[in-house]
Amino acid sequence: MLDKTLTIILAGGVGSRLAPLTEHRAKPAVPFGGKYRIIDFTLANCLHSGLRRVLVLTQYKSHSLQKHLRDGWSIFNPELGEYITPVPPQMRVGERWYSGTADAIYHNLYLLERSEADYVLVLSGDHIYRMDYAAMLAAHRANQAAVTVACMQVPIDEAKAFGVMRVDAEQRVVDFQEKPAQPATLPDDPKHALASMGIYVFSMELMLDTLRADDARNDSEHDFGKDILPRLIGEQRVFAYPFGGETGRVTPDRYWRDVGTLDAFYQANMDLLEPVPPLNLYQDDWTIRTYQAQSAPARTVPGTSGNEGIFINSIVAGGTVIAGGSVQHSILFPNVYIGDEAEVHDSIVFNSVHIGDGTRIRRCIIDKHVEVPAGERIGFDIEKDRLRFTVSEDGVVVVPKGYKFA
Repeated sequence: MLDKTLTIILAGGVGSRLAPLTEHRAKPAVPFGGKYRIIDFTLANCLHSGLRRVLVLTQYKSHSLQKHLRDGWSIFNPELGEYITPVPPQMRVGERWYSGTADAIYHNLYLLERSEADYVLVLSGDHIYRMDYAAMLAAHRANQAAVTVACMQVPIDEAKAFGVMRVDAEQRVVDFQEKPAQPATLPDDPKHALASMGIYVFSMELMLDTLRADDARNDSEHDFGKDILPRLIGEQRVFAYPFGGETGRVTPDRYWRDVGTLDAFYQANMDLLEPVPPLNLYQDDWTIRTYQAQSAPARTVPGTSGNEGIFINSIVAGGTVIAGGSVQHSILFPNVYIGDEAEVHDSIVFNSVHIGDGTRIRRCIIDKHVEVPAGERIGFDIEKDRLRFTVSEDGVVVVPKGYKFA
């Protein structure tokens, strides 16, 4: 079944709520966890699930993403019919960009038609989780389903941000509403709802017929949650697949995060620093692959003051030098320099950032190629920080890529 499945990853979103981290890159290309990009988690799931034909539909500021795919994910053999291929808008069905999740796939119907696949797996490239898609595909076939939708239970106050479904005793979907004001609750749990994860398995013939019919409608927004699924329920066998109960090789930790806001992104990174992280990056047979440049080992050295460089409960990537400063409960990407007597707490520091002597950083995200001058303080006076930087709702200060201090 896996060799008859075409995987499509939707990776063209603007990610405006993650600005300024998305000012120069697509949301799936935003760095995460000290060495990865967000899309690496979805791609790693494909790799470990045995899926070898993957199309990545790109659009918004896609250069960084396409470069990452080239450098880190050129791992399959095209002579065996394997590939991970970025597909920017081709203008094959009119002079317009992708205007919705279903529309992005409709623009590339010719790739589906010539794939000779029997199934289409539709994924998003901007979520953090581990999942065995092979188990979901097996459930799709066992149920003789036309469509299978991955789902998870969420608190009722969070359900308004999701597509919410109701299912019968056999997990067949009987109702689907996109971001409802009054979400339907679980029959036995009024505090939770069943939410779509934006992961779908379609039988190929149904996908082709549905997208052609949807494109002909004038009232459609060409979106799976808003338009496609509600119309298919009742007409086709649409089933829910519960996330976290896979029978495949991945440990069912049930961790899934939409890192679409600065605070959600920050918290998902901080989750990795828990004594027992809710997302296990250290499972040997389910590693998260990425592109990793060759760099020197990370090290700590004494500063000119005589202080030893230290880091406590932190993730520190290769090429980083902590020269007499201290780093606590933070994530440092490659080639970061921490100067003498500098203090970095509860922060995320992207590649090639230089933090000067005596600087104090707290609850910050610092994007690439920033040189923070000696003695600077960020994260201590929020009102002052708002005049220079973006500050999230929860008070996380974000310094944009290449920012020049006065």
